Amino acid sequence: MIGCDCAVCHSTDPRDARWRPSVYVECDDGTRILVDTTPDLRAQALRFGVRLVDAILYTHSHADHLMGLDEVRRFNAIRKSTMPIFADDRTIDDIRRAFAYIFDPNTPKAGGVPDLRLWRLGGGPFVIGRQDVVPVPVMHGTRPILGFRLDRFAYLTDCNAIPDSSLALLGGLDTLVLDALRPLPHPTHFTLGEAVEMAHRIGARQTFFTHIAHQMGHAETCASLPPTMALAHDGLSLDIR
Repeated sequence: MIGCDCAVCHSTDPRDARWRPSVYVECDDGTRILVDTTPDLRAQALRFGVRLVDAILYTHSHADHLMGLDEVRRFNAIRKSTMPIFADDRTIDDIRRAFAYIFDPNTPKAGGVPDLRLWRLGGGPFVIGRQDVVPVPVMHGTRPILGFRLDRFAYLTDCNAIPDSSLALLGGLDTLVLDALRPLPHPTHFTLGEAVEMAHRIGARQTFFTHIAHQMGHAETCASLPPTMALAHDGLSLDIR
């Protein structure tokens, strides 16, 4: 946090230095899927060697999940093709408004702008390459947003409630990534305690908590969690069958 002198903000544990949350998935067929384009996207891609992206999924359009979108133009240049973007109606509309210059035919192209193809998600599964993707509706305060399930992996960030109809989509997971902001209540995010309770309810073999505020140090918090749960950290890499 800017201007903060707490122990986590001054920690020497690299797992306490956190960029905004995102996930990069390499599928069995070679398809590479990015979930959200954070304002840190350029730094994240350089640090962790992300060179190719074939499609982007958006959970929602808040700034910490959207505002790196301009960096997608580099992936366009590498792929030499349009980038498919998958999101709900509200997020698609917000992208068109926040990045109006991308869609304006009068924008000069000499400096490069992202080349996007926007796909509005309905309520059911769809396919990217040979990968089935299941949208999982969750609540972020009063706003419905999306998590995503890919086979036995699910990514549910920025949520404080999961409808029963969505819980029905989350059975048999090997790995769950779930929002857990801080110990104290918040109007739009699960607390750590609420996230632990929800993780037990979902029953994945392993749960990692994300979207972590500076009130939770990595080592201390992980030591307090059940054996099947831990805080995620930047650069965490998982091999999921």
